[in-house]
Amino acid sequence: MTGEADHGLAGADRPERRIRVVLADDQALLRSAFKVLVDSEPDMEVVGEAADGAQAVELARTRQADVVLMDIRMPGTDGLAATRMISADPELAGVRVVMLTTFEVDEYVVQSLRAGASGFLGKGAEPEELLNAIRIAHAGEALLSPAATKGLIATFLRHTGGLGAGDDGGGPGGGAGRHAERLAALTGREREVLVLVAAGLSNDGIADRLEVSPLTVKTHVNRAMAKLGARDRAQLVVIAYESGLVRPRVD
Repeated sequence: MTGEADHGLAGADRPERRIRVVLADDQALLRSAFKVLVDSEPDMEVVGEAADGAQAVELARTRQADVVLMDIRMPGTDGLAATRMISADPELAGVRVVMLTTFEVDEYVVQSLRAGASGFLGKGAEPEELLNAIRIAHAGEALLSPAATKGLIATFLRHTGGLGAGDDGGGPGGGAGRHAERLAALTGREREVLVLVAAGLSNDGIADRLEVSPLTVKTHVNRAMAKLGARDRAQLVVIAYESGLVRPRVD
């Protein structure tokens, strides 16, 4: 109508605000490839590129990023440390981090999720998977498929004896004690929903399983996150396994 003519009819379908993405990887060539891909989408744009974690944190703040695609291994401040810094900063509470890893199961991925990352993605993922990951993270969902969740958690537990191993909070099994009191505050239904979240089910999937509405499931998930001090669904998954509420199947 006024001043929008050169956008054509497509302008009516554009979101009011594009998803603002920061790329953090020490490989310039990879960043360039990701930038071309992201900028080709009408609902997202790259607002900054970082070669290390410290720069990624700064760009997340100054460029008002929505999502940071964060490589785990970078010189200087690595992706794990950067994710912790973002999660600890109240001003960056709305920033979602998607970890990029070379391997399907990486020993640092669980630590990244506990630090506040919304999920992880292999660097060999298809372009559509990368774009979908950005949208899922921005929507506040956990980027953890059932298969990825089972493989990640089971492999990590087999190697460490517990998600608490190697963390600041103690050795194997230490996580169970940390979460026991908070878990006790959950209602029976909230615990049931938590188990299904840990299995990688979406709100719609949980709603079908429990024969309730997706809105009811969302309410239970939000209450569980508040009681457990979880930043998002990804952390709920880790807490469920770490606390012993859910145990991985060993096939």
